[in-house]
Amino acid sequence: MNEIKLPQGTIRYRESGEGPPIVFVHGLLVDGRLWRKVTPLLEERFRCIVPDLPLGSHVTPMKPDADLSPPGLARVIAEFMQALELQDVTLVANDTGGAISQITAANHPERIGRLVLTNCDAFENFVPPAFRPLQWAAKVPGMLTGMMEGMRFAPMRRLPIAFGWLIKKDFAGAPTREWADPYLSDRAIRRDTIKVLKGIDPHYTMEAAEKLRRFDRPTLLAWAVEDRFFKLSYAERLADTIQGARLERIEDSYTFVSEDQPVRLAELIEAFARERTPAGA
Repeated sequence: MNEIKLPQGTIRYRESGEGPPIVFVHGLLVDGRLWRKVTPLLEERFRCIVPDLPLGSHVTPMKPDADLSPPGLARVIAEFMQALELQDVTLVANDTGGAISQITAANHPERIGRLVLTNCDAFENFVPPAFRPLQWAAKVPGMLTGMMEGMRFAPMRRLPIAFGWLIKKDFAGAPTREWADPYLSDRAIRRDTIKVLKGIDPHYTMEAAEKLRRFDRPTLLAWAVEDRFFKLSYAERLADTIQGARLERIEDSYTFVSEDQPVRLAELIEAFARERTPAGA
């Protein structure tokens, strides 16, 4: 793991390969290992950079005054790319990270050359209804931690409100316990996570969608059609919103396409990222 200091705190990240940069953005209560099956398929041709963002499974807490609202997290991504002096980045995102990446692209597009969104929050679906109890619990002292205690046990992690409807294949091979441990073991991580959940509001994604009507970078929507939380209709709306966006449907996968269909996703990313267009073109 590498580390870089930002105004909000220290971000740990994985890096492999050489070539044009691809930055991978994960969602809530997972870390960069979400992309562990995809990056080895790309690192011979691309520089793959995978930050662990402060979304509940990070091990290094942010500064107590860090802005972890959706716009604040978008600034974290933008400042992360700036600190690494990245240009013409292919930004790849999933789940909550997709919402944050939309906000990043809408407000900080300078270093983004291409945008790839897999199944993720968008428009009014931020967060999906099934996960709103987590957000409500974050507003009551101690309640979210009480809910999260069950994540110590594999049967609980398989429930639909946990990871059960996010991963279709090889659930046992995913590091679901490791994703839960930082929240369960560190009070400062719990503070960050609660701050993130309290800050989520659909008006941020709705506002980003309006701005993305003017986003002029190539955009790929690589969308699992069996997803229960982020229906294909959201991808179709994004394709209608972002000029020139291309929608590719992915079969036999739930939300975490990088877990269920890593080869298919890597093929789509590689072909898309090799169609080079300079940022700002």
